[in-house]
Amino acid sequence: MSDNVGSRVSFFLVGLGIGALVGILFAPKSGEETREYLSSKAEEGRDFAQKKARELRERAEDLIERSKEIMARQKEAISTAVDAGKETYKREAKIS
Repeated sequence: MSDNVGSRVSFFLVGLGIGALVGILFAPKSGEETREYLSSKAEEGRDFAQKKARELRERAEDLIERSKEIMARQKEAISTAVDAGKETYKREAKIS
């Protein structure tokens, strides 16, 4: 059932793309105007993609930095707990 839905969505998107292409080709604008329009839209799309990629990279860097800070705190907490355990063990060993 889900394969059937997926293929229907795929066919819809392909049809949508073909329809948009045919609409552009038969638009009342001249060939040069259409090419300029397509070129400007492609450039806008490229700029948008670069902007989003830059934002994602910055978010990833922030997440990595926060993860490093959290790991350092956890390492310190574990180290403190281990040291306290060692001290307790030494004291208990001396008493026994």
